[in-house]
Amino acid sequence: MTKRAQVRGVGHYLPKRVVPNSEFETTIDTTDEWIRSRSGIERRHFAAEGETTSDMATFAAQKALDMAGLTADDIDAIIVATSTADLTFPSAATMVQAKLGMTKGFAFDVQAVCAGFVFALANANALIISGQANRVIVIGAETFSRIMDWSDRATSVLFGDGAGAVILEAATGDGTIEDRGILAIDLNSDGRHKDILYVDGGVSTQSTGHLKMQGKEVFRHAVEKLASTAHTALGKLNLTGDDIDWIVPHQANLRIIKSTAHKMGVGLDRVVLTVQDHGNTSAASIPLALSVGVERGQIKPGNLIVTEAIGGGLAWGAVVLRW
Repeated sequence: MTKRAQVRGVGHYLPKRVVPNSEFETTIDTTDEWIRSRSGIERRHFAAEGETTSDMATFAAQKALDMAGLTADDIDAIIVATSTADLTFPSAATMVQAKLGMTKGFAFDVQAVCAGFVFALANANALIISGQANRVIVIGAETFSRIMDWSDRATSVLFGDGAGAVILEAATGDGTIEDRGILAIDLNSDGRHKDILYVDGGVSTQSTGHLKMQGKEVFRHAVEKLASTAHTALGKLNLTGDDIDWIVPHQANLRIIKSTAHKMGVGLDRVVLTVQDHGNTSAASIPLALSVGVERGQIKPGNLIVTEAIGGGLAWGAVVLRW
């Protein structure tokens, strides 16, 4: 028998404020058509004043607990993937732990920008496989609206806020690709590419900063690296794109998603898409899409799923799991 980290529940949260593309037409030189044609984004959600990353993460986690029929006392660990934590410290995860009323176990954050949820899944899987934890809530949550340069039409229209959560639970399988749970992982980073996607501020520079991005360079790296990491993860199982039921990608840009799926030989009818409604929610985008995919009835028990993401660093990776 083989120990696996299986999905027990999912949940997501989106702020109430919905911002359509048309809202940007009054403040910067852009149009709804320009934004849609270049990104596929139609609308996004922005956090309310006083609404924090840990608030949204807590709401998403509670929904996942409700779906799983569990309470906070049933959880051993919380991992929050975020680049926009409430404070420099403590971690957003410990704040979620307190808000859920969880008084045991441990909690910590993972920072790999848009790839953060993939890296957090890998950490949770390792904790479960090693016996350090039996149940882990893995959350992606971001308030990117707080780090945008609203005068930059190339970046300000792309991002949104939100949170998604997945509960992983230790279970046994037969050690085959038919097992439910996480089956393969591929993680990568290359710090030489820092300057194509970063925030020009931080604690040691004593400034908050704004997101800066070289869009063409990010696009080029994204299409190449996302398809490659997905193929590598599938290759560990001797599988190809033909074998998967769904790609649940980082929801950054519709053109990137389409190009990556094409390189993998997967039709868009097997891709869970939420970018049109949420924009790029960074580390939150994959768990948001997983939860929405379940809510829509797209993702069903037994489905083989590949999820992949790339973010600042550069950092990128993929996870293959059976739902």
